[in-house]
Amino acid sequence: KKKKKKRIFMSRVKRGNVAKLRRKKILKVASGFRGSSNRLFRSANARVLKAWMHAYKGRKNRKRIFRQIWIARIRAFANQRQTSYSKLMMELKSSNIGLNRKMLSQLILLGDASVLVKN
Repeated sequence: KKKKKKRIFMSRVKRGNVAKLRRKKILKVASGFRGSSNRLFRSANARVLKAWMHAYKGRKNRKRIFRQIWIARIRAFANQRQTSYSKLMMELKSSNIGLNRKMLSQLILLGDASVLVKN
């Protein structure tokens, strides 16, 4: 005779509240969106993911824009002293002034940068 194998059944897992919490979290983020994007989960989820993607890009872009602003300020200061941006930066580097562009542009705004340059 063949022996019957004893089957072990796992208990049923209901994940209703886990899914509900996940959807609720996304809908809370999407609360200010227009149209059905703040009420329906599918469209809200797509919009939230896209919004997060654009927010990430924006944070990277903001750093780029600020660097451009700092360089423009330093270039304007260099033009006042009848020199180019690259020559000014080279002069600062050769005189061992280890200021970054952000700090240098701040000094220029406050009017204290003329101390740094010999000319």
